[in-house]
Amino acid sequence: MNYATIKKRDIANGPGVRVSLFVSGCTHRCPGCFNEIAWDFAYGSPFDGAVERELFEALSPDYIQGLSLLGGEPFEPQNQRTLCPFLRKVRERYPQKNIWCYSGYTLEQLSGKEVSRCRCEVTDEMLSYINVLVDGRFELEKKNIRLRFRGSENQRLIDLDKTRERGRIVLWDEK
Repeated sequence: MNYATIKKRDIANGPGVRVSLFVSGCTHRCPGCFNEIAWDFAYGSPFDGAVERELFEALSPDYIQGLSLLGGEPFEPQNQRTLCPFLRKVRERYPQKNIWCYSGYTLEQLSGKEVSRCRCEVTDEMLSYINVLVDGRFELEKKNIRLRFRGSENQRLIDLDKTRERGRIVLWDEK
């Protein structure tokens, strides 16, 4: 897997100050995408042990609230296979930090309730490490710059912890 960029003090992609990893590769190709350059799976640099260590170091300060995964598309199967073991280590090392993930796939597609090419052998495990999923493709005709932490009105901020607990989709509430 390649990654496009890392932001070590990001305040735009989830609550608080966060570390954000923008992965490369996306087959959605949403018109109006803010990160079109990251559609290419070969764009950027390889995600290797040195990059993992850099991210662990960036996550270590107490003022960092968590990690955000964006893209490209983190849930492209080839990206999941690299991200899942990394997220497992993040959970072990920083259990108090939250993990947000932005995906053009819906939770229904990721969980297998709808047919989708995104499902692979690590999808369920990867979902288990994520606290909030911002799901759904960016839709230019539903773009709304007043929305917090998402680009278009069709996208949902799903609290996966509460969703798993209650057995139904629960939207994230910042309170």
